[in-house]
Amino acid sequence: MLGVIAAVPTPVDVTGKPQKDLFLSHCGWLLANGCDGLNILGSTGEANSFDMQSRKTIMRWAAEALDHSRLMVGTGTPSLAQTIELTKFADEVGYEVALVLPPYYYKPVSDDGLFTWYNHLHEALADSKIAIYFYNFPQMTGLTIPISVIKRLHKFYPERFAGIKDSSGNLEYCREIAAKLPNFSVFPSSEVSLGEADESGFSGCISATTNQTANLSAKIWASRKNPDAGLVREISQLRDKIAGTALIPSIKYLVAQRTKQNLWENLLPPFCALSDERKSSLTTVVDQLSYT
Repeated sequence: MLGVIAAVPTPVDVTGKPQKDLFLSHCGWLLANGCDGLNILGSTGEANSFDMQSRKTIMRWAAEALDHSRLMVGTGTPSLAQTIELTKFADEVGYEVALVLPPYYYKPVSDDGLFTWYNHLHEALADSKIAIYFYNFPQMTGLTIPISVIKRLHKFYPERFAGIKDSSGNLEYCREIAAKLPNFSVFPSSEVSLGEADESGFSGCISATTNQTANLSAKIWASRKNPDAGLVREISQLRDKIAGTALIPSIKYLVAQRTKQNLWENLLPPFCALSDERKSSLTTVVDQLSYT
């Protein structure tokens, strides 16, 4: 999978129960408005605030309704057993790619410890065809997945460990991986990086803000050999406005504005509702975007 991939939020009711129709409707809108693929149940999808059964339910909704070749799903937890269970389930229902966080609770984690953990995941998957993309998010996990560990796992199991989503914001980290592993998919978390995707060897982006910038991001990806610098600046400005405060509540609020469905504003704890001041500041984003 290449190109613009949206990290999809998950709508819930006031009790925290996932809402199928709203979820699938938004997924369909994203795929019709510039996204090449969707990342289900990542950080934007509040995955780690759901119980295992809810995660499986949401995974099944997307797998039954959408093209599997355009889907990836977050299955990582600090528990190896739960990560194996979720990843096996993802494979069974048709996902081709799983994003897997490192085991982040017990720190410090040695390189050998990380290798062993991911190696156990690979062995448990046995003949399953699902590929694993590392999910590097040090702001949440407290650790950066060492490039040496990524290289080692990819060397031994190139078809299994085939890519990375990097949410660190460190493009030098992404550039180094792309340079050292030419057959490895590297997805930074900002669509602004699409402006250098061709030069740096990036496979696209996996981003929360593409829930709003999908159309614009698709234009950059399509012309990545000669990107429009003005369009890159426009997207950068939009990202700054959306991500400045309370990213995930802001993403969901903006989806509510587009769809006129206030249920999208519901959040799982520990997230809190946006202030009126923050909502007001996001009206400029609504005005700037051209939704279809």
